[in-house]
Parts: sequence; structure tokens; C-alpha cells
Amino acid sequence: MPFIDRHFSLLQKTGVTLGLLLAILYANYQIMTGDQEQMLLKGYLGAYQDIWLAYGNAASAVGNVPGSLSAWIVGGPLLLWDNPWAPMLLLIGLRVLSYLMLDAVIKQVFSQQVRLFFMVAYLLNPWLLYDSQIYNPAYLCFFAALHFWSAFKLREKPDFIFSFLHVLAIGGAMQFHYSWPILAVISCYLLYRKMSHPNWWGVVAAGLVILMSLIPYFQEYANNETISRESDRYIGYGLVHVYPVLKAILYWLRYASTLFSNRIITDTTFDWLTTIGWLQMVFQYLWQATLYLVGAVTVVIAAKINWRAWKTVKPMIKRDTVIPNNSHWLLLYAAATVLAIIINAMLSPITFSYWHLIMTFPISLIPILVTVDKWRQDNPSRFRKLLIGLTAFYLVVNTIAACDSEKYSHKVNYADQVDVYLQKEGLLQ
Repeated sequence: MPFIDRHFSLLQKTGVTLGLLLAILYANYQIMTGDQEQMLLKGYLGAYQDIWLAYGNAASAVGNVPGSLSAWIVGGPLLLWDNPWAPMLLLIGLRVLSYLMLDAVIKQVFSQQVRLFFMVAYLLNPWLLYDSQIYNPAYLCFFAALHFWSAFKLREKPDFIFSFLHVLAIGGAMQFHYSWPILAVISCYLLYRKMSHPNWWGVVAAGLVILMSLIPYFQEYANNETISRESDRYIGYGLVHVYPVLKAILYWLRYASTLFSNRIITDTTFDWLTTIGWLQMVFQYLWQATLYLVGAVTVVIAAKINWRAWKTVKPMIKRDTVIPNNSHWLLLYAAATVLAIIINAMLSPITFSYWHLIMTFPISLIPILVTVDKWRQDNPSRFRKLLIGLTAFYLVVNTIAACDSEKYSHKVNYADQVDVYLQKEGLLQ
């Protein structure tokens, strides 16, 4: 029996622990900006003054997102433990729960070796960990995982609970970010393709719950002009200008690669390593050259893998063709996600940045997993080296990015910044 299979449980627990420690490191060194302050203000107003705002964070071009879920997800934990870390620990817990839901699907399709690869590629990935801060896109991977897991549960027969959770995932994402239509488009394709068999009572029940949760928002919207926003952009901007669609597709490939956000790559100063200016510059150039080079190579690899995946599922995209196995089901779900990205990029009034599509990050790993599963059977020793190398690479990138990048700094402390903000807003008790 291979080493990974013999010690899978220990290795998995070790990986999850590493992911938790890195998330806490990121969280502690997050630099407070308007995004976090919006979330904290809503949560503390609810917890301290019982004022639960019916709308979420302000979006780029179309006003505030609907619903009070973003207030409750911060304020709720504060009611249980009056500490800035309470909502942060809930976010980290939701990340772990998202992994468990995704892994529950992965283990039904792939070997334990590929499951371990997925754990590293998801939980230790800078694409996920770099958003370990109190702002709305950080919660989206949880709803993406819930959507994916519930859809997989519905692939053979209807079920009230999983249908309810599936629709609830879309409604929950709606209250955090305007990228929620991505999940809706995926669900429409699953329904068309007969890949998922919903229980319509569950769908209706979830729809009613979502609608009732939005009643306070509709009332607020009718009386508060500040939560809507006029924009010079228009629906269909991406279709007219084309570039937004191409950029969105590139993000899909980048999520499956190591070409991380420029905020990780270009904003590292290395002032903690040396105070000598020219030496800092040397480290900066080496850092950027390494990440861009490795990132570019892995983007090309991701593109080739996705192209092969497309050729595999292309004969099966119509509803009347048979899906041979669960591996093909996963690839079709990934194809539906790409379709959803393209449609949303075409209709969106803005050009997407990485956080607008981050909910698709977990699904972008599916074609990689399918390829790795085939490759590792012929290359067991090289697979182990790949796993060790990827883990080490992620640990180095995360450790540096968590302490020295655009959104994080070893010079700041999360709890202290929250206290300063609460004092400024007159919310300290």
C-alpha cells in the first residue's frame, strides 16, 4: 500500500491544520480598508445597538448588495463572544466546511492520493488564503461548495433537503456579492442537461425563505436612495467590448495555476528581511521573476488541460447523451461554470477582477484533478515529488504574502485596527 494511502488520515489532518494556521496568520496581519469596515460596521451595529441593516456592502457600479446576511454573519458571532476574532473565526470555519463538502464529492470519484492533492491545491492555495479577511467575497467559496455538493447529491434522484440547500446557496451568495448569477446559470445548465434532479417543493421552500429574508431590503430600497447607484456602464458592456470576457476566461485558467494575484507578486517590499534599499530591490525582482515564470508555465499547462477536458465533454454537452461516470459529471459541471463565467462577463457592466469570480476557484481545480489522477497512476514517484513541491511552494508564498503584500503587513494587528475603527465610529462599549 502506498505511503499516502497508509497515512492519509494523518496527512489530511496535518494539511487542514496548516491551512488553519495560515488563515489565522493572514487574518491577523490584514490591513483594514473600506471593505472590511463596511462589514464590521454592520455587524457591530447589530450586536451593540440591535440595528440590523437590510443591505450589504456597496458594489462597484450597481449599489449595495441586498439582504442582511452580511450583517448577521459578523454580528451573530459577536453576540456569542464580544471579540473581533469571533466573526473572523467563523469565516475560517466556513472555509474548512467548504473543504469538507468539496472533499465529500472528490472522495467518491478519486483516490486518496488525489484527495490529498486536492486538499493542498484548495486549502493551502494562495488564491483561497489571500482572502482571509472580513470582506464579502471571502465567503463566496462556501456557497460555491454548498452549490456543488448539493448538486452532486441530486444527480441521481430528487431530495427535498439538498434541493433546499442548492437554491439556498444561490440566495446566500446573492446577499454577499453580485457574482451570484454564476451559480444560477450553472443550475440552469444542470437542469437542462438532467445532471441534477431537484425536488420542486425544496426549490419553492428555499425560494420563499430567500424572498422573506429580502423583504426588509425591498422596504429599505424604496425609501433609501443611497443603496442604489447610477452608473455610466450598462448591462452587456462585456459583450460589446469583448476584453472583459477574455479576461474572465483567463481568470479561470489562473485559478487553476500558480499565477496569483498581482497583489501578491508586485507589492512585496522585503523590508523585514533587510533595510538595505538595493538588496530589497534584488529580492523584489527575484520574487517577481520566480512567481511570474512559474505562474506563466502553469497557466499554459492549465490551458492545455482545460482544452483536453473540453474535448472530452464536448460530445456530452447535450441533454440526451449518456454521462459515462462521475468523473465526466464533474467535468460537465466545470464546463457549465465556464459557460456561466462567459455569460456573466458578457452581461456585467464592469470588467471583472479576481475577487469577482473567486467563487469559481474550487471548480477550476476539477480538470486538474482529472488529469492528475490519470498521470499519477503512471508516475507514482513523480506524483509524490509534485505534491511535496507544491506544498512547499504554497507555504513559502503564503508566509511571505501574509506578512508583506498589498493587503497584509506584519506591521499591523487585526484586533487593534478594529478597536481603533470602533472608537472612531463611537461603537466601543
